[in-house]
Amino acid sequence: MAGAYPNITIVRGRAELTGGRGLDVDGRAVTASKILIATGSRPAAPPIPGLKEAGYLDSTDALDLPVLPKTLIVIGGGAIGLELAQLFNRFGVKVTVLEGAARIVPQEEPEIGDALCGYLNDEKMEVLCGVKIERVHRDESGYRIDLVVHGAKRTIESEQLLVATGRRPNTEDLGLERAGVKLDERGGIIIDGRLRTDNPDIYAAGDCIGNPMFVYVAAYAGGLAADNAIGNAERGYDLTALPRVTFTDPQVASVGMTEEQARASGRNVKAAVLPLDYVPAAIAARNTKGLIKLVAEEGSGKLVGAHVLAAEAGEVIQEATLAIRLGLRVHDLVETFHPYLTKAEGLKLAAITFTKDVKQLSCCAS
Repeated sequence: MAGAYPNITIVRGRAELTGGRGLDVDGRAVTASKILIATGSRPAAPPIPGLKEAGYLDSTDALDLPVLPKTLIVIGGGAIGLELAQLFNRFGVKVTVLEGAARIVPQEEPEIGDALCGYLNDEKMEVLCGVKIERVHRDESGYRIDLVVHGAKRTIESEQLLVATGRRPNTEDLGLERAGVKLDERGGIIIDGRLRTDNPDIYAAGDCIGNPMFVYVAAYAGGLAADNAIGNAERGYDLTALPRVTFTDPQVASVGMTEEQARASGRNVKAAVLPLDYVPAAIAARNTKGLIKLVAEEGSGKLVGAHVLAAEAGEVIQEATLAIRLGLRVHDLVETFHPYLTKAEGLKLAAITFTKDVKQLSCCAS
């Protein structure tokens, strides 16, 4: 970045804003014409009684364990929690997942959360949803968690405890208030559509501005903020067609709105769901775990959401990402050539499902 903008000076050390465009870097006063804050995030934990005192593993700690535990409780049924839970489960650890919402991956379509939960249960992983944790205890034998699930009290025990309930922006002790930089209710730096803070000389990018906290979003935002701050580019921060992937097996990949989100936004939409049992590539691979759900506007047929549960969902979703970004219709997916025996062909078959019963089609008649 310094090569692209020769007027950038890199100063290493602990920095704190002193007001306006001033910084204190390890006791040294520094003034800059523009400042970019990119302080990242850290794992967050919910205020569960006894949790702080008991201690716990975060996602980094879990991967640094010198010895596999016999049992593991994972608090959090989102992407990170499930990825690590399945990893340890396949290493032979007895894993229990606790999720407070009604289903795992609650930000995804309910069909996907329910199906993925079933697959994890088939692997002998215990997944409990709708859980209210009352207290965490710890002694020399391990952890004991008191909880309520579906109205019934229960206590579960484990050797290790992993908390994977999201991340918190690193925005404390930076002198933001002195510089006129404001935070939202979750501690993220408030920015406008050009990644400027309330102080027009200070920009922010990456996890410190809050969700979505993805590596590729942080990289995009960092470059954009630098262009806007130094190059006066006035580029917009656009996450309209942002794909996300949860790397479980099968993977979960989504872009655009869920059916519920689309209806809540006032759109009149229709949805089509295609089990992978009708996708030739999945049948040939003898792995039909999963489904594809598409959400489209009534009338125009414009695609507004695509959601895939499949072994290669992260690859399949890219076509739908382009379709949503370019404002394409379901009909455009149907009319586009898709090579036979590819998972991406499933998008075309799911699009056909809006108007036809694909079970009645031959392999090449789509």
